[in-house]
Amino acid sequence: MKTYTGDSFFFPHSGRRGVILLHAYTGNTNDVRMLGRQLNWQGYTVFAPLLSGHGGDPKKVLESNGPDDWWDDTRMAIFRLRDAGIDQIAIFGLSLGGLLATRALENDPRLLGGGVFASPITTWGQSNVPEYFPKIAAKYYRQQKLNPLITKEKVAKLTERLPKQLTQIQNMAHQLCDHLDQIHQPFFIAQGGADEMIDPASGLQLEKRLQENGVAVDYHYYPTATHLLTVNTAHRQLFTDVGKYLQILFEVSSK
Repeated sequence: MKTYTGDSFFFPHSGRRGVILLHAYTGNTNDVRMLGRQLNWQGYTVFAPLLSGHGGDPKKVLESNGPDDWWDDTRMAIFRLRDAGIDQIAIFGLSLGGLLATRALENDPRLLGGGVFASPITTWGQSNVPEYFPKIAAKYYRQQKLNPLITKEKVAKLTERLPKQLTQIQNMAHQLCDHLDQIHQPFFIAQGGADEMIDPASGLQLEKRLQENGVAVDYHYYPTATHLLTVNTAHRQLFTDVGKYLQILFEVSSK
């Protein structure tokens, strides 16, 4: 079986329709590869950039410039598609990726639409990332067969540095909330009812905020699904729901 390293991927297709997929904070592009393949088969060019610092040693995430770097990655992804002649673009993100997708929709009215999968736009400060990130790091170092004492030391240093970056992400989320009125495109929201990372009410809260601003929201709730909607028990239904949303989005934009 082929093992994917989580690098950026680009799945080309003829035509002018493209989709950008952004992965989670503790993940890499493997988070969205299956969805990317599915959408490519449905006729879209798909690009998923590996966000700066991700895809290897977790300490590289904390050594990056955080939201500033990831926002640059997002803008470059949009530029890459447009440079390739793809000018009808939707953008989605999982968890942290959803924050970046939302920022893109707030700042770029040329984007046709997009949305979030299990993304705490309104509730970032209530996430379980502070507990989860060190566990992911420890697992990574164990897989590298490091001495347990060295692993413990590395994880301790990461845990010490983590709050600063999480605060930066939370500040970005607050700014997004303050500018939700800048979104006018149809917006897709997916949320799992058994989400272990964020408040399962996050999606409903975001739907309410957007609808108050007159945004057409396509909201989907998967009662038994956990956080990683793109790879867990809900992924097949999610892929179907995203496909339907995109079909309508691009049909309307062509009229």
